[in-house]
This record gives sequence, structure tokens and C-alpha cells, in this order.
Amino acid sequence: MSESYDFLFKFLVIGNAGTGKSCLLHQFIEKRFKDESNHTIGVEFGSKIISVVNKMVKLQIWDTAGQERFSRETYNALTTWLSDARMLASQNIVIILCGNKKDLDADREVTFLEASRFAQENELMFLETSALTGENVEEAFVQCARKILNKIESGELDPERMGSGIQYGDAALRQLRSPRRAQPEGGQECSC
Repeated sequence: MSESYDFLFKFLVIGNAGTGKSCLLHQFIEKRFKDESNHTIGVEFGSKIISVVNKMVKLQIWDTAGQERFSRETYNALTTWLSDARMLASQNIVIILCGNKKDLDADREVTFLEASRFAQENELMFLETSALTGENVEEAFVQCARKILNKIESGELDPERMGSGIQYGDAALRQLRSPRRAQPEGGQECSC
């Protein structure tokens, strides 16, 4: 029997090739490092149900093919990736910048402060992660899901809107959650 969930969120993992996108996905889903990782051709897919703020959330994660190698160039390409994501997705998109390969500190070409400043200037969440050790990998997905839930509760995101990347989970749960409009006695609506 499949597990029930309150919401389904679509996540896209984007960025240049060689930055560890597939390894992040594998670490999150399987809780282990993907030793042999070839470049993604097209799109890979994974899903996982997590508990966030007393809600069960199914994450559908789409891992896209990148274009470049791990270097300063991957950081320089962030503006292009960010622009594309904001242009093609919902205006209320939630984006987290993951500075992956934290375990390779000796090879660092972008400082924490520089990446953190970029995230702040572009209204992004930011975490440094390591797909190898698992550090902050789950936290990145959970923080992102928590922010999406907050936007649903505030009305900024609507699971009923096509193309939002979010939707209600199981139909039975949806009916329990859907607020019913209160009608005055006598069954007529007030038009004040």
C-alpha cells in the first residue's frame, strides 16, 4: 500500500555539470554517496516522502543535465540559471542555493561569504552541502519544503493553480483540508 501525503512538491535540481546534482539527489533519497556518477543525459528522477511541520510532503525531484565542470565558472553561471528558473517557473518559486562539495574545502574557489552574499542579494536560501558526507543534504530539502509550506499557508502559493509545481496529496486528505465557505442561516450568501 502506498503512503499517503498532504502535499506533493516538484523540485528541480539545476546547475552546471559536475557540481554534484545527481550525487545530492542520490544522497537525499538513498542516504549514501553515489560512487560512480556519470554525467546526466536528459533528466533523472527521484521521490521521497518527508515530514515537515506536521505535514507529510512528497518531493518529486528532477535532476537535470548541466553543462560545465566544477570550478569558479559554475559560480559565475548562477545568474543565468537563476534568471532561467525565475522566467520559466512560478513567480513565487522557492530557490535554495547549495554550495556542494563542502568536503573539498582545500579546493574551494568561492568563499562562504561570497556565496552567502549572492544568495542574500538574490533572495535565495543558502546552505553549503556535501553529497559525499551527507552534511546538510537533507536539511536543504527540508528547509525548502518548509518555506513552500509557509507560502501555501500565507496564500502566496496555491496548490490548485496549474503550473505552481505543488499540489494537494491524496483526494481523501484534500477533502478534509478544503475550507468550506460558511453560509448564513437560510442558505443565502451575503453580498455586502
